[in-house]
Amino acid sequence: MLWILCLALCGLLTRTQADPGALLRLGMDIMNQVQSAMEESHILEKMAAEAGKKQPGVKPIKGITNMKVKDVKLPVISLSFMPGVGIFQCVSTGMTITGKSFIGKNMEIIVVLNITATNRFLQDEETGLPKFKSEGCEVTLVSVKTNLPSNMMPNVINKFLDSTLHKVLPGLMCPAIDAVLVYVNKKWANLNAPIPVGQMGSVKYVLTSIPTTTASYIQVDFSPVVQQQEGNTIELADAGVAPGFPEDYAEGSSQLLLSAAFLTAELALLQKSFDLNVHETMIGELPPQTTETLAGFIPEVVEAYPKPKPLVTQIRINKPPKVSMKTGKSLLHLHGTLEMFAVRRRGKAPVPLFLLETHFNLKIQYSVSEDRLQMATSLDRLLSLSRRSSSIGAFDEKELTGFITDFLQEAYIPAVNDVLHVGLPLPDFLDMNYNLAELDVVRNTLVLDLKLD
Repeated sequence: MLWILCLALCGLLTRTQADPGALLRLGMDIMNQVQSAMEESHILEKMAAEAGKKQPGVKPIKGITNMKVKDVKLPVISLSFMPGVGIFQCVSTGMTITGKSFIGKNMEIIVVLNITATNRFLQDEETGLPKFKSEGCEVTLVSVKTNLPSNMMPNVINKFLDSTLHKVLPGLMCPAIDAVLVYVNKKWANLNAPIPVGQMGSVKYVLTSIPTTTASYIQVDFSPVVQQQEGNTIELADAGVAPGFPEDYAEGSSQLLLSAAFLTAELALLQKSFDLNVHETMIGELPPQTTETLAGFIPEVVEAYPKPKPLVTQIRINKPPKVSMKTGKSLLHLHGTLEMFAVRRRGKAPVPLFLLETHFNLKIQYSVSEDRLQMATSLDRLLSLSRRSSSIGAFDEKELTGFITDFLQEAYIPAVNDVLHVGLPLPDFLDMNYNLAELDVVRNTLVLDLKLD
């Protein structure tokens, strides 16, 4: 009984390790968008505008009336990763506080200050989304200048300034940090929303676990949900080993990893679209698609059809497409049937000639367009042809290898590429522009090296 339990636990552990179909590593190059978020949101200016307004439940500060905040300096933000926690943030800025002082004169206080806070990176329990939460906000004065006369009761003036600033600044600046994080968190809002793949289904990026933080990056693991239009979920195959980040990327850089198992599940949505019926007689550089051309490879066709008849070719993919990857090369494996028919006079059904089982590989070239992963394919190899049935008698199907290979290149692969043009969705977060990413294929993994410019 104990060994059965052990086997079950080992299987569960193996499955858990291989579970993430996509991994996201965020270096400081991407996380520095917190600075742009503060600039985009104009939050310090908004807080300054609110400072002089009466707030319900907030007592006025003694010794200063008609308080206003102006001349807020553009903040300088520095960030550093805190392993196991998130990001430590320091905001350096300055401003001028004005009002009427307790001695009855107009007062100006010019301050330069640092705001520090720990931004803990969590997973929201309700939405399942990543989020930052500010903790331990502190305001430290770097310098203070005032137009109040320093020779008049200096102890009173200094005490007044110290009391005033310690009351005003934390209440003004720490909510600004919280507001910026709310602004940043909204840029994760669409991350786990279903993204359509044409009319065939959708992909949803769901967090596998709470994001982890190291000294160099934040890592987010995804268990993508691939769902057909009818609502059925396509499970990711267990590859045995979870994808891992290559070691030859610069420290602090950002990458998105997509596993071959995940791409395989996504392409399963398109399996029916890979079926093809070809009625055209003239296709690209191919000879006419007629029984006369076919007879050049299978003499038995002439006996059945002495007069040339147009051909109809039907390809059906009867196994889910599979993506494989090794360093520098990715293949799309397709298994199915190829059946040829002779066309009869109008109104009569075409006559089946033969049905072949086939297996062929397509080379995949990856790119990104409009923030979707694009695939373009070309024929790698026709691996096998085997005859399942024939109405024209026995023949050596190997004689058709060249004919079928040319047909796949000229007729089938362009149709596959048209289907793939729909693109596969990438995770939507922090307004990421994937069009700048550099792509690389490693073992069982596609790497997108993320760039900002």
